[in-house]
Amino acid sequence: MANMNDNVHANHRQRMRKRYRQSGLDAFHDHEVLELLLYYCYPRQDTNPIAHKMLNEFKTLQNLFEASTETLMARLGCTENIAVLLSLMPAVAKRYMQSKWRNKQALSDPIITGEFVTGLFIDEQVETFYVLCLDNQYRLNATEQIARGTVDEVPVFVREVVKKALEFQAANVILAHNHPGGSITPSNSDNSLTSRVRDALKLVDIPVIDHIIAAGDKFFSYAQRSRKHVEGY
Repeated sequence: MANMNDNVHANHRQRMRKRYRQSGLDAFHDHEVLELLLYYCYPRQDTNPIAHKMLNEFKTLQNLFEASTETLMARLGCTENIAVLLSLMPAVAKRYMQSKWRNKQALSDPIITGEFVTGLFIDEQVETFYVLCLDNQYRLNATEQIARGTVDEVPVFVREVVKKALEFQAANVILAHNHPGGSITPSNSDNSLTSRVRDALKLVDIPVIDHIIAAGDKFFSYAQRSRKHVEGY
C-alpha cells in the first residue's frame, strides 16, 4: 500500500514543477527556489523544511551558493553531493552568461557592456580586475583576468594591461573590476588607475572606451558618466 506522505510529497512536487514551467522563478520565494532545486538531491523526502534550515543558517541564497563545499558540509551536515550541487550554482550561472554573450552584440554601449561585465563577477567574492580586448568593431577578442585581490582592493600593474592589449591585438579596450562590498561608487584609486591605464594605452594607440565597476547586478560606467560631463573621464 502506498505511503500517504509519499503521495502528498509527489503531488506537491508536481504542482511546484508546473508553477515553474508556467511562470518561471519570478513568483517563487527564495525557500521555494531552494526547495525545487533540492528535489534532485532528495528523491522522496519533503525538502521544504530542509530549504528553510539552509536559509536560516546562511540567511540568503547568495551566501549559501557562494559557500565552499567544506563549509556547507560542516554547517549543514549535508553530503558532498548536495554541497557540490549548491556550490555549482554561481559557477554555472557565470558560464551561462559567458556563453550567452559569445559572438553576440558588440560592446559599444555602456548598458550592454555593463550587463556583460556583471556576469563576469557572479561568483567572485574578492576584487578582481579584467581587461576586455575588442576589435575595431567593438567585438570581443578576449576577456583576460589581470589580477585578484582582497574584499576591498586589487593590485593592478598597468604594464600587464598593456601587455594583454597588445597580445590580443586590441583596437579598443574596456577595463572592468568589481566591488564585493556592494558599492558601485568609484574610489580615488579607481579614478587614478583609469587615468594611468588610459594614458599608457594612448602611447600604443589603443583607446580605453570604458571602465565598468560591478557590484551584484548593478554597475557604474565611466563612459556613461562622461556623457554627462564635458570634461569626460
